Amino acid sequence: MPHILVDRLVKSYRIAERDPGLWGAARGLFHRRHRTVHALAGVSFTLERGGLLGLVGPNGAGKSTTVKVLAGILRPDGGRVEVDGRHPFDDRERHVGRIGVVFGQRTQLWWDLPVGEGFDLLRDIYRVDPARYRRTRDELVAMLRLERVLDQPVRQLSLGQRMRAEIAAALLHEPELLFLDEPTIGLDAPSKLAVREFVRRANRERGTTVLLTTHDMHDIEALAERVLIIGHGRVLADSPVDTLRQQVFAQRRLVVDFAEVPPDALAVPGATVVARDGRTWTFEFDPATTAAPALIARLAAAQAVEDIRLEGLSIEEVISRFYAMHGAAEA
Repeated sequence: MPHILVDRLVKSYRIAERDPGLWGAARGLFHRRHRTVHALAGVSFTLERGGLLGLVGPNGAGKSTTVKVLAGILRPDGGRVEVDGRHPFDDRERHVGRIGVVFGQRTQLWWDLPVGEGFDLLRDIYRVDPARYRRTRDELVAMLRLERVLDQPVRQLSLGQRMRAEIAAALLHEPELLFLDEPTIGLDAPSKLAVREFVRRANRERGTTVLLTTHDMHDIEALAERVLIIGHGRVLADSPVDTLRQQVFAQRRLVVDFAEVPPDALAVPGATVVARDGRTWTFEFDPATTAAPALIARLAAAQAVEDIRLEGLSIEEVISRFYAMHGAAEA
């Protein structure tokens, strides 16, 4: 049985609207106008135990709504949702004791309490055995390098320190499933790398099932085995990143550093020039019709070459092109 099963999930919101200005505010007191936003319109997917799934999409696509339904925060309007055989909203008390949730822009720790005391409170809330708690806490503190901040109030932590503390807090009760909603938002590069490394270890060494939503495509490329793309409340794609890259753009790129600036008229059969920057030119070619070694030989015969790099599309370009192909833009 899948760890997560989502079948034709539907969730809508009713949003109040009013006309601008003072007159609009006055009219809104007596004549309220509403519109319905269909956040999820038949989303279906499964995630096996021990898997790591990346959930991506434009703002307003339904990513956070999906996580909130799976975490038991929101009741779905329709469809079937099961997490380890449980119905998240209907069985919330039992459910929350078996999952960990991190929202990048919200905190589950107490703002004025030291981090260590917040951990102790969570131990009591989750009713974790003291010996088991101490073992897990010490392991998480060491892995996430939190030794120096245990006595600091949460409000005094940097964003990177707070996010590492939030992830530790979500795992103190050793959940089998971890939901991460934008865990690296606003973090500097070293903090992002630390969070990614910990999530990777938790998934591979501890067997924790992970569902990750993010706008940082480097998170997806570094961590996710599969990527699920949502747009307009529907699943647009569900595949490994490399497969998605092939679906979106079959061509490859060859970046060439010439010994001298080539003439503008330089043309090589089987390739198209897509960028020029002095001696560095970028070519695109279809490997199905033009072999890379043959193309490199043609370039070297036409112009002296210092260096050559073969590249694929970056994950940002893949996702952006996919959005454009499917008309998925920010809602």
